[in-house]
Amino acid sequence: MVSPVTVVKSEGPKLVPFFKATCVYFVLWLPTSSPSWFSALIKCLPIFCLWVFLLAHGFNFLGAHSSARKILAGLIFSALGDAFLIWQEQGYFVHGLLMFAITHILYSSAFGMKPLNVCAGLVITAVSSLSYMLLYPYLSGPFTYLVAVYIALIGFMGWRAIAGLQLANDLWTWTKLSACLGAVLFMVSDLTIAVNKFCFPVPHSRAIIMATYYAAQMLIALSAVECQDAEMARKRY
Repeated sequence: MVSPVTVVKSEGPKLVPFFKATCVYFVLWLPTSSPSWFSALIKCLPIFCLWVFLLAHGFNFLGAHSSARKILAGLIFSALGDAFLIWQEQGYFVHGLLMFAITHILYSSAFGMKPLNVCAGLVITAVSSLSYMLLYPYLSGPFTYLVAVYIALIGFMGWRAIAGLQLANDLWTWTKLSACLGAVLFMVSDLTIAVNKFCFPVPHSRAIIMATYYAAQMLIALSAVECQDAEMARKRY
């Protein structure tokens, strides 16, 4: 397994633009009441930086590893979703929901179906069901089924990320842990969005949503570079 020190040295510099862009977002803290292309750019900028982070590993790396390509594609759809959600009050919330639904399908495919880990699947099913039961009384019209489908998709993505982390068998890497934590944070972020939009105002909701969202996307992007780091470790030893 690649050591955390090696990870920081090899991947840290490539993530500096992402951290700077995230700081810019929180420093500017543009009002959500006045959507604009500038506010969309500032919100999407950290995700653009994650595109660059993956592309910095080289086209040969992306060409050789389908999981990395799928995560990059997921980040592209995420940026589109972010842009649509800037104008959610103007009727583009469903468009954003669709973009993130596609993102979760791509991430699920990137994480793969092995190992199956039925126990993790049952836990995620229970959490997803409880989440929908909480939201259901507040939903109406098409959102009754749209939210159900979305919860199923993000829950499936979370299951596939968590399933790969086999701590008991010591069959894990830092990137599998990264994918797991990223998926959980993504679920926390989206549940906060749903509760805040459909149920009741969540204190400091925007800070919670964006902090967990950016952290989730960074961790998922990091999970794509496992193959390259494994090759580096083999060459070293």
